[in-house]
Amino acid sequence: MTPIDWAARRAGLDAPRFRPFAPVLAALRERHGTVPDPDPLDGGAEARLLLLLETPGPRNRETGIVSRDNPTGTGRNLAAMLAGAGIARPDTLIWNVVPWIIHAPGAANRPPRRGEIRAGLAELPALLAVLPRLVACVLAGRVAAEAEPLLRALRPALALFRMPHPSPTIQCTSPAVPARCRAALADAALRLQTAPDPS
Repeated sequence: MTPIDWAARRAGLDAPRFRPFAPVLAALRERHGTVPDPDPLDGGAEARLLLLLETPGPRNRETGIVSRDNPTGTGRNLAAMLAGAGIARPDTLIWNVVPWIIHAPGAANRPPRRGEIRAGLAELPALLAVLPRLVACVLAGRVAAEAEPLLRALRPALALFRMPHPSPTIQCTSPAVPARCRAALADAALRLQTAPDPS
């Protein structure tokens, strides 16, 4: 597999569909530090499906992008699941409830703390404001599920789907776990096929 030139990929953030993220990202970085960019190969502000995860992992310091192509087990699982569901990449945006890197350089992965989750949820409305075409959101894991009340309040028409986190640690706990992920993404794909475009 050819290594990804992440710096070259970030050049795609100049595309019109990513320009609305610039002030959102600038504000996040001013308040919280290191925030990886959205993946320029995904849909940006034209996304119809938001896939919400937990927080960027420590390896996001290397790539600087929230991506299914990150060299991690979570990235590989997510790429396979989305492809298996037949969800077109331009329809998607992958993001995190806590979108900044919470791990000190060299530190091991850890779950976000309560205060970090609360702070991340407070930043979510600004993200939704630059996603006018959104019709569905997949909440991946326990932390992402905490965004459900806020999403229902802000976007009552948004179809919400829950699934387990795609990390290998979670996926290997039971054969039922990947099956639940596939089912949630299949339901989300059906919603994308049948929902009218809200923009």
